Amino acid sequence: MKIFISSISIMFATLIALPLFAQSPAESPAAATSPAAVSATGGQPNPQEMMKQMIELSKLNENHKLLATMDGNWNYTIKFWMNPDPNAPPQQSKGTATRKSIMGGRYSVMDVTGKMQMPGEDGKLKDVQFKGMGIEGYDNVKKKFVASWIDNMGTGVQFSEGTYDPAIKTFTYTSEIEMMPGMKTPVREVVKATDNDHMILEWYENRGGQEKKTMEINYTRAGKK
Repeated sequence: MKIFISSISIMFATLIALPLFAQSPAESPAAATSPAAVSATGGQPNPQEMMKQMIELSKLNENHKLLATMDGNWNYTIKFWMNPDPNAPPQQSKGTATRKSIMGGRYSVMDVTGKMQMPGEDGKLKDVQFKGMGIEGYDNVKKKFVASWIDNMGTGVQFSEGTYDPAIKTFTYTSEIEMMPGMKTPVREVVKATDNDHMILEWYENRGGQEKKTMEINYTRAGKK
């Protein structure tokens, strides 16, 4: 509730302040570039038009409904290709994921739980409990799908932006991860809904200018085969 009140306060404070800045001789020529936010006389910001546009941009559309179709409980199988030997078999593990819509359908939250084998300080593999959480949405301002991800394997937040191709029912997200200081790796995620009960996520990392598939997750809706 506090966040909601703060957001509304900021929005109204911005709209009230705009006419004051518009009268300032130090106004930047790049200010108020949105056609809907500019009045017909004098090129000054129009608070009423801005409010109308902001309300319009807050509405749901088919992109938000598309994300909601993936709500539900899922089982998954994950494969990792971490061994430098290209002929080495991938590591595999299983888990569960739950997706649900929040904020009136504007976002989808996914909670993931599973087990995976990770090397300990002694270098030996051991089972580790994995927990992760993702938030996805469609940004009407950017006209892009947006996503964030956190898990118990690190302390950073991964941010992604993506597009959707309805012809092949595929999302493509791009981002950048930094597992170690200064070691930034471009990432491409491809998520394909093969049908209402199955999804595939493919994870590609760009290493030294070459893209390599390092992870694949196959999701099956709980209760389905």
